[in-house]
Amino acid sequence: MPALNKVQLIGHLGKDPESRTTPTGKKLSQFSLAVTRRWKTGGESKEATDWFNVDVWGKLGEISQQYLKKGSLVYVEGRLQTDRYEDKSGETKYFTKIVAGSLQFLDRKPAEEPVEETGVAEESAAYDA
Repeated sequence: MPALNKVQLIGHLGKDPESRTTPTGKKLSQFSLAVTRRWKTGGESKEATDWFNVDVWGKLGEISQQYLKKGSLVYVEGRLQTDRYEDKSGETKYFTKIVAGSLQFLDRKPAEEPVEETGVAEESAAYDA
C-alpha cells in the first residue's frame, strides 16, 4: 500500500538555529518556524500563528546554521516525525516535529551585500538521532 508523509511550509524563524553533533558524529541544526494564517469572519480580519519545530541534518543543517537567523523567511519541505520520551514522573510524552529534506531561503539580500546564489539546498539522506 502506498504511503505519503510530506510537509511544505513557508514561515519565519522564531529563533536562531541551534546546532549540535550527536554522539555518533551526525550534525543537527534545529529551529522553530512560525506560520501565520489569516482569514476574515464577518468582515473582521483574524490571524493565528502555528509554531513548528524543525530538524535539519547533515550538510543542509550546516547551511541553515550559516545563513538563517531569527526572523528569516524560509520554505521548508520535509516529513513529519513523532518522537516520545518519559518525563520525570515516568509518564510518556509525545511530540511531532518536521524533519527537513530541503530548504529555500526566501529573504531578499540587502543591496550592499554581494549577490550569492543560494538556491535550494537539499539533503536526500535520512538520518536517525
